[in-house]
Amino acid sequence: MNTLYHYPLSPFSRKVRLCLGEKKIEVALVEERYWEKDPDFLRRNPAGKVPVLKMDGRMMSDSVAICEYIEETHPTPALLPKGADARCEVRRLVGWFDDKFYQEVTTKLTGERVYRKIMGTGYPDSTNVKAGAKAIKYHLDYMARLLDERRWLAGNEMTMADFAAAAQLSCLDYTSDVDWNRHEVLKDWYAKIKSRPAFRSILADEVPGFQPAAHYADLDF
Repeated sequence: MNTLYHYPLSPFSRKVRLCLGEKKIEVALVEERYWEKDPDFLRRNPAGKVPVLKMDGRMMSDSVAICEYIEETHPTPALLPKGADARCEVRRLVGWFDDKFYQEVTTKLTGERVYRKIMGTGYPDSTNVKAGAKAIKYHLDYMARLLDERRWLAGNEMTMADFAAAAQLSCLDYTSDVDWNRHEVLKDWYAKIKSRPAFRSILADEVPGFQPAAHYADLDF
């Protein structure tokens, strides 16, 4: 049985789950409190990060490497376009959300509001929260500009870039940190991707001590 070692509010775990779900690849989910540095988990990934995927007799880490492996071994339905230019744009946006968005927004909001309590590292830093609340407006505006020109973030077909973005936003939406009324085009995009079967298990996630926002699992939000 394929196994994904993950944490529910890890956007990188969610990105891999979305790719697996879209490809209809069944996996057993094992929740991993990776910050506790369990020796068994460190043997699976010495970097001490989730996700880690056990599949095809391999133990794989790093969400980008895992998603690319899934795409290469299970090419249908495609999450990367055929052309080099189009693939470059998808990978650029995956990097944008995995790096820039995550550092400027997710770590400042979900990181402060949720992870500090879970990991026992103290109370939220209000300076970080304010910075994240400001930064997310810039990112939402940028996404809306892309979606004004394209059906999906990287082009006219849904790709891995959409899953990278949705993985980050879904973590923030859990704590109601996304203003979906800021851009109708962005809300429509999220409603489309949120309605996909691959999203179902993510919408069922619950983190002890934190109730999801009332609209979190609502497809008609």
